[in-house]
Order: sequence, then C-alpha cells, then structure tokens
Amino acid sequence: MTNFVLDASVAVKWCLPERDEPLVAQATALLQRYAAGEFRFLIPDLFWAEFGNTMWKAVQGARISARGAVISCSLVRELGLSVISNAELLENALELSLMHERTVHDCLYVALAIQSSATMITADERLANALAARLPVKWLGAF
Repeated sequence: MTNFVLDASVAVKWCLPERDEPLVAQATALLQRYAAGEFRFLIPDLFWAEFGNTMWKAVQGARISARGAVISCSLVRELGLSVISNAELLENALELSLMHERTVHDCLYVALAIQSSATMITADERLANALAARLPVKWLGAF
C-alpha cells in the first residue's frame, strides 16, 4: 500500500465551502481514493493543532459556522489517520528546517515523508515549489 503524508492544508479543503477554497476537487478525489483503500495517510501529531487552528480562523472569518468547524474536526478525526509523534521527527525536522530555511512545522511533515518513504501532499504551493525538487513533497494542484 502506498503511503502519503497529509498536510493539514489539504484536509481543510474537505471541510470549507468550495466557493471559498481552491483545489477542493483535487482534495476530494484524494479523500475518495483513501476511502477506497488505495493508500494510507500518515500525519505528524502537529496536524491536529494546525487543522484546528485553520478551522478556528475560518470561523473567525465567517467562512464556516462554529458548529460546522467542530463537526469537521470530528469527521476528520474519524478517518483513522495514522499519527506519528512530533518527538520522533523533531531532530530530522530541525535539520531539514535549517538546511532548507523552512519552518520546523512544515519540516515535521517532510521528515515524516522521508522517514516513511512516502510523499508529502500539500496545498501550500509556495512550500511545494521551494522543496519539491529536492524532497518528497508534492503540491495538491499537481496531484
């Protein structure tokens, strides 16, 4: 089975109104393939804080209701994503961060991709453009 490291930026696409979100179709297709058992999603435990914070911002910006945000969190949690502790990834993430001048937050996902021989999928085009040539990072729009 193929493993993909799922960036929180992709998962929020499943929950926010399509009119406000680019790449929803690509994110939904990815989720459908996951649900069909075609591959497995891996996430660092930082994913939950980033996902929750993005949903909080969406509520503050009136893009989703508070109830909708809470329900979205529950639905994504129920997907059974494979969670890896940040502590297991920290040293490698810091090294990647220093080497590629990216945040440790972003590099936790990249470190997990390297450790698990997977590809990280992100909706952050700038991040993908900065790292994809050297590291296993792919932009959602190219998936």
